[in-house]
Amino acid sequence: MADVDGMNQDEIWDVYAARRYDTPETGMFAPEVLGPTVDRLAELAGGGRALEFAVGTGRVAVPLAGRGVSVTGIDLSGPMIDRLRTKADEATIPVIVGDMATTTAPGTYALVYLVYNTIANLLTQAEQVECFRNAARHLGPGGRFVIELWVPELRKLPPGQQATVWHCEPGYIGLDTYDVLRQHVVSHHFTFDRSRRAELSRTPHRYIWPAELDLMGQLAGFELESRHADWAGAEFTAESRSHVSVYRVPPVA
Repeated sequence: MADVDGMNQDEIWDVYAARRYDTPETGMFAPEVLGPTVDRLAELAGGGRALEFAVGTGRVAVPLAGRGVSVTGIDLSGPMIDRLRTKADEATIPVIVGDMATTTAPGTYALVYLVYNTIANLLTQAEQVECFRNAARHLGPGGRFVIELWVPELRKLPPGQQATVWHCEPGYIGLDTYDVLRQHVVSHHFTFDRSRRAELSRTPHRYIWPAELDLMGQLAGFELESRHADWAGAEFTAESRSHVSVYRVPPVA
């Protein structure tokens, strides 16, 4: 099975990836995707400051700041931050360079958020637990940590099969290869046109079951406040392909 676990995250999120990341008005930038995300995060911030782990090119941070929320970001990719800087300056959205498991931002926040499956970029359980603990370090009593994450689709993986096609459309195929022993999955993104040539990019992840994610939260001192199937608040069920989970630091009694 193809494996790119040996690549550093800063190698994966390079200039090429940053250039391809933004797809204005389509995909994860489509208004019907981005609008409910920003609405919900603005509500959860409650007028307080927000911190985005893996802020990237500012897909969420820029419109959230446009809603009047004070947003700070953490990201380890220089090219992604450079692209964000074409949309918002340092005074508007300050960014600290570093990883989301250990890097700290100054001050205390009402909300820390981590969207679009990004916690899975941390490839060990220990790093993912540290990400929760890092979020807790930035929050005061009653503060919230929000994670958007996909549900592992192992029911689609019959015994002996190592790969599934998770998305297919004209000009694009998304293929996942699994290492179920380590809870690792590599996403392979094939883009192509009418020529005989195609482009391939790959990203490694460690998938997390919802119950495992909840235990990570407990280890960091959080309580699960809510879980929905999407940002608009749809019910989370056994058939949901992803979830938005809100963890809260218990308020002072």
